[in-house]
Amino acid sequence: MKPLIFHLSGDEAFAEGLVRALRAERATLQLHRFPDGESLVRLDADVTGRTVVLMASLAQPDAKALPLLFAADAARDLGATRVLLAAPYLAYLRQDRRFNTGEAITSRTFAALVSTVFDGVVTVDPHLHRYHSLGEIYRVPTRAVQSAPVIAAWVAANVERPVLIGPDAESEQWVQEVVRGADAPFTVLQKIRRGDKDVEVSLPDTSALAGRQPVLIDDIVSSARTMIQAIASVRRVGLPPPVCIGVHALFAADAYDALLAAGPQRVLTCDTVPHASNGISVVEPLAAAVQDLIEASAT
Repeated sequence: MKPLIFHLSGDEAFAEGLVRALRAERATLQLHRFPDGESLVRLDADVTGRTVVLMASLAQPDAKALPLLFAADAARDLGATRVLLAAPYLAYLRQDRRFNTGEAITSRTFAALVSTVFDGVVTVDPHLHRYHSLGEIYRVPTRAVQSAPVIAAWVAANVERPVLIGPDAESEQWVQEVVRGADAPFTVLQKIRRGDKDVEVSLPDTSALAGRQPVLIDDIVSSARTMIQAIASVRRVGLPPPVCIGVHALFAADAYDALLAAGPQRVLTCDTVPHASNGISVVEPLAAAVQDLIEASAT
């Protein structure tokens, strides 16, 4: 039978694309909050014998996590053969060690909770800094989709003579993946972070950048301070306003407005987190990874 896809509120557009790509069926996930703050979750479809895919972009995750876990457990209890999580953005990966005494390592805790009720997890560009793979903390099969190919295709089709610029040394390997598809040179900014909103960045040697259109690329855009500083660095050395591309559009508080005010040519993000800046879709590669996980679990 076709997979059955449920989604949380706000993820309608991505879920519709996933339904089309997987030739799946879409069903409604009803969520009701009682006056005391507790949640009631209802699956409005018969899941018996079906593969259930729960789709949720997990930005602002705390309000979503419990209903998602309730829905997954209900699907299993009601007879679904497998229950998969398709999370274009997967939360709770940045706290990958105890930075200060007494802190919870939430990446491990969240992974343990998800692994108790889901049979597999698919996401896009998870923030793996100290972990080599999701398999280090998730006890179920996982697939990590790379956004680099679709970003490279967009750059190649829309930007003349691009030069790709990464925000810091950690981004170099990731930016190189985009470079391979975009057939463009790249450089990496030198970044000094003094606090959540105090970031200084500068360009290294700019002699090879003359006549090029700068394209700033980052995986997570939250405070946007790095991008804002990068725009200033690019303009300071006489380059044109850059195209800014982010994968996950978290954009805390007024970060998006502040980024636009910094004067980029354009701000563009992937559709892993619903936002007005979305312009590069990862639906197709994520759907392919979900299909791969379904076929692998069926053998």
